[in-house]
Amino acid sequence: MKTQPSRLGRSSIAASPAVSYRTRAAAGNALFYAVSIAIAVFMFLPFFWSLMTSLKPSEDIFSIPIRWLPSEVTLEHYRQAFTTVPFGLYFWNSLVLAVAGVLANLFFGSLSGYAFAKLHFRGNTAMFRVLLAAMMIPGIVTMIPSFYVLKHFPLFGGNDLLGGGGNGLLNSFWGIILPGASGSFAVFFMRQFFLTLPSDMMEMARIEGCKEFRIFWNIYLPLTKPALATLGIFTFQAGWNSFLWPMIVLNDPDKATIQMGLQAFSYNYQTDYGPMMAGALIAILPILILFLLLQKYFVQGIAFTGVKG
Repeated sequence: MKTQPSRLGRSSIAASPAVSYRTRAAAGNALFYAVSIAIAVFMFLPFFWSLMTSLKPSEDIFSIPIRWLPSEVTLEHYRQAFTTVPFGLYFWNSLVLAVAGVLANLFFGSLSGYAFAKLHFRGNTAMFRVLLAAMMIPGIVTMIPSFYVLKHFPLFGGNDLLGGGGNGLLNSFWGIILPGASGSFAVFFMRQFFLTLPSDMMEMARIEGCKEFRIFWNIYLPLTKPALATLGIFTFQAGWNSFLWPMIVLNDPDKATIQMGLQAFSYNYQTDYGPMMAGALIAILPILILFLLLQKYFVQGIAFTGVKG
């Protein structure tokens, strides 16, 4: 006579795989969070070291054994950052160039992106493919041609109508702003966002007699706030952190940027790390504040851009 397994035994057998699955899932989550925390700490350490270095007395910076925390907190390095070089002037110059670059890219990038996304004209696809190809060219390749164009820009900087006799747009803010006034990435980014917007509003506005620029400016541009915020953050960051191109174009010390100013703390094969770390931390504040203010739009812009090709 066969015996049937008890109800308790059957429930234990059924529950065992579920318990094992939950255990493995919990262990996997614990491992994931542990690795994520370890990576986050590892990525945060350079910033923490910079902050502590800016607050340490000079004798603590290279002390052995290493001191992660300062023996006493001092703001002397921040004072030196503003007195050794005209750091406030450099900060203002970088802000002017970065804001001008953002405004130019937002306007011209949006205008070009709207044309590629919503206007049907001969050569639309071919021109956009050329634009994509241009995005693959490293900036270092176009640096010498750009310098030549700026130097021989007609009727500016002492140049004649043929672009000779002077320095053109060199050593001026326009030499920084104009070459990047409508970047390929800005056009591509805004075009992808405009593709996600319906074309019905455009057709209705045309029937009502609206001009094309008014349709762009009053109807479609207000709908692109997430994309504009995202592009603004990217453009501001690129302009604010730019070092090589301003160093080539700008020769006047009164027009130097904050990134060029940080170089002043390295001289005669020595580096004054305290003021440099203080200056570097001050330099990241505008980007950090901008990101915190536009974080909501930034996430929306990344989510919506690139849905259509």
